[in-house]
Amino acid sequence: MFQVTREIDFCYGHRLLNYEGKCKYLHGHNGRVVITIEAESLDDRGMVLDFSDIKRVVSTWIDENLDHRMLLNRDDPAIPMLEELGEPLFLFDANPTAENIARLIYEFTAAQDFPVVETRLWETPRCYATYRG
Repeated sequence: MFQVTREIDFCYGHRLLNYEGKCKYLHGHNGRVVITIEAESLDDRGMVLDFSDIKRVVSTWIDENLDHRMLLNRDDPAIPMLEELGEPLFLFDANPTAENIARLIYEFTAAQDFPVVETRLWETPRCYATYRG
């Protein structure tokens, strides 16, 4: 089995509803997602997938949808005020936890027909969440 991995850095803000710690407040992270692609055989170029293809597709999507945005639950009462201020938002049906962000990026990557096996979202230098399909 062959694997390639690409890291993508992005910044985002969020907060968690129904949570009693610091993360109940609006705050930001310098996130890093690590995407692992796997294949049993290599293509005619000798690759699982070109790193630049991962960057072109997934990194572009992250830049356009998640980077420098507030990632919020659709039920967050702060949304109307943030929209009025013109703040860029990305809305989740669930809490925008590291686990759910990792799953979102995994599902996007898989929908591009990339044979993704895992995404790992580093929320801080010491904390990460992993999603495997």
